[in-house]
Amino acid sequence: MTEKIIHNMIIIGSGPAGLAAALYASRANLEPLVFTGMLLGGQVAQTHSVENYPGFPEGIGGLELVDAFKQQAERFGTRIEFDHVTNIDFSERPYKVTTYNGDHYAKTLVLTTGANPRKLDIPGEEEFTGRGVSYCGTCDGHFFTGKDVLVVGGGDSAMEEGLFLTRYATSVTVVHRREELRAGKLLQERAFNNPKVNFIWDTEIKDITGNGVVEKVTLHNRKSGEESERETEGVFIFIGHIPNTELYEGQVEMDDLGYLVVDKYMQTNIPGVYAAGEVADSHFRQVITSAGMGAAAAMQAIHFLEAQAD
Repeated sequence: MTEKIIHNMIIIGSGPAGLAAALYASRANLEPLVFTGMLLGGQVAQTHSVENYPGFPEGIGGLELVDAFKQQAERFGTRIEFDHVTNIDFSERPYKVTTYNGDHYAKTLVLTTGANPRKLDIPGEEEFTGRGVSYCGTCDGHFFTGKDVLVVGGGDSAMEEGLFLTRYATSVTVVHRREELRAGKLLQERAFNNPKVNFIWDTEIKDITGNGVVEKVTLHNRKSGEESERETEGVFIFIGHIPNTELYEGQVEMDDLGYLVVDKYMQTNIPGVYAAGEVADSHFRQVITSAGMGAAAAMQAIHFLEAQAD
C-alpha cells in the first residue's frame, strides 16, 4: 500500500495569487505543494510586459516575473508540480485532491485557479493576442500611445478600460453589438463626454487581420447586414470574464457570476479552504491585488493550522 502523505497546504493554481501564497506558506515552514495547472503563471505569463508591478521601473516580461515568483517560493521550500487537478473532495479533512498523477491530501487548501477573459471566438483573435489584441487596458494601454484603437463591449469594464485608454490612444472607438450601453449611468456620461471616445452601434467584429500585428478588422452591422473594413492598431475586448470554478461547483459557495465567495480573510464557506486572485475577484483583476490576496490567504491558513494544533 502507498503511504498516505498529508500536506499542510495544497495550492491549486500558479499565478501571482498561488505563488504569493506559496511564498508566505513556505516561509512559515509549511512546505506547500503547488499544482500549476495547464499553464505556469496563469494569465500574466501570456503578458508581453508588466509595467505596473512595483519594483520594476522599466517593466518586466510576464514570464520573467512568474519565474521570479517561482524561484522565490521554491527557495523557501515550496514544491511545484506541473500537474492538473481533476477533482477535489471537500467533504472531510484532510481534503483529497486528485490530479492526473494520483491522489493527494491536505489540511488546508488555497484555490487560485483564476479566470479567463471571455473571447469573441473570431478569426485572428488568438493569432494577434499580444500583438494588437488585448483584454486589459490597464496592463497594455501604454503600448498604444498615439494609436487608434477599438474597444469591444458595452458594460462597466468596457467603459472603464476605454476611458483609461484615452490617456494614451489618439482615439478610442467602442464597438457594441446593441444600440445602447449596459454600463452605469455615470460611466456612460463620462464616455459620451470624452472627445476621444466614439461609438459604433449594433455592430460586431467578424475578423481581425494584419501582418504580424493588428492592422484592420471586418465589421458587421447586425441590423442592416452591411459589412465594412476598418483600420486599427489595437482591439481591446471587454465582454466579461469566466472564473475557473468548475472544480468547486456544488461544494464551495459562489456568487451569481460564478466567482468564489470569500470573507475579508480570504476564507471560503469551508473551514481551512481559502481562495485568492481572480477566481474570487471580479473587480480589480491585477497582478498586485492577486498577489496580495494570495499572501493574505496563506497567512490565514497558517493561523488556522496553529489553532488546530492547540
